[in-house]
Amino acid sequence: MSVRPWRDIQRKKTKKIQVGNVDIGGDSPISVQSMTNTLTTDIKATIKQIKELEDVGADLVRVSCPDEESTTALKSIIKEVKLPIIADIHFHYKRAIEAAQSGAACLRINPGNIGSAEKVKEVIKAAKDNSCSIRIGVNAGSLEKDLLEKYGEPCPEAMVESAMKHIQILEDNDFFNFKISCKASDVFLAVSAYYGISDTCDYPLHLGITEAGGLMPGTIKSSIGMGSLLWAGIGDTIRVSLSADPVEEIKVGFNILKSLNLRHRGVNVISCPSCARQNFNVIESVEKLEKRLEHITTPMTLSVIGCVVNGPGEARETNLGLTGGKSGHQIYINGEKHHVLRDGDMIDHLVDLCEKKQKELLNKKV
Repeated sequence: MSVRPWRDIQRKKTKKIQVGNVDIGGDSPISVQSMTNTLTTDIKATIKQIKELEDVGADLVRVSCPDEESTTALKSIIKEVKLPIIADIHFHYKRAIEAAQSGAACLRINPGNIGSAEKVKEVIKAAKDNSCSIRIGVNAGSLEKDLLEKYGEPCPEAMVESAMKHIQILEDNDFFNFKISCKASDVFLAVSAYYGISDTCDYPLHLGITEAGGLMPGTIKSSIGMGSLLWAGIGDTIRVSLSADPVEEIKVGFNILKSLNLRHRGVNVISCPSCARQNFNVIESVEKLEKRLEHITTPMTLSVIGCVVNGPGEARETNLGLTGGKSGHQIYINGEKHHVLRDGDMIDHLVDLCEKKQKELLNKKV
């Protein structure tokens, strides 16, 4: 019987670019990003949201710049935050130039609505002059008119052709510090377009299923679409697009990467769905644990299983584990039975163990 390799993902080796102090592509970690939903002109609110995103691990943050007031505000925002800021530009090329001059680390431009090749050239010059990278943001919903006439509808071929046309403009202007996205709200269309562009060029790819929906359906669509691409080794930076708090986008993004063993941050809780065999309220306990453990950033695994059917087996594979029992809960450390918890609060006990494990892991690194 032939079995497909199942543990390690072989990432495609793309060119490496820089977005501020974050490397994208090559052998760099897959970065996770989100976008603010505040008015950019509300400087305090935008800074606050960016810092909230930083607290949950965001590597990059995109900020919309629809008008000159926003690109002016961008300068004040960038001074107050640590994360590289990507300026989101649509329709007016001058906004891109202003954003680069205000200190944006990257310009996200949509080739379908930025204007003529000459205007794109002016944006490239501003990016060069201000050490700013570019993302070519192809979107099925805003393809160029000539491509829609040629293909009749948004399709993977049209999206790849759009991307390649604009890659050529950047290359002709001796600009190579850029990444590409080929987003669509349709999972099949987006995945097919990303396969196409990955086969066609070696520039780093920004993955996303655009306008994916609310928290639950958007998470599922994004996980299916981006997960299949990441499993195939495609993708260098990701953004989960949800109609939800941007903080949730970062959490979902990291959980997608965790599930594929591509990147780990914080405690990965492995828990059972619960059943009549459970010896404690698993669902309520896991909900409390996930909230109480959010402050831990060091990667580790914790299994929380309600009974002895799968509990010991899961605990053998995790840093810490708890298996529910009628007379007490068995605690595992590094896969070995350690002690039985009969008294005291189970949540407090597990949080304490995770905090001690974090110190131990950090000391090993030193």
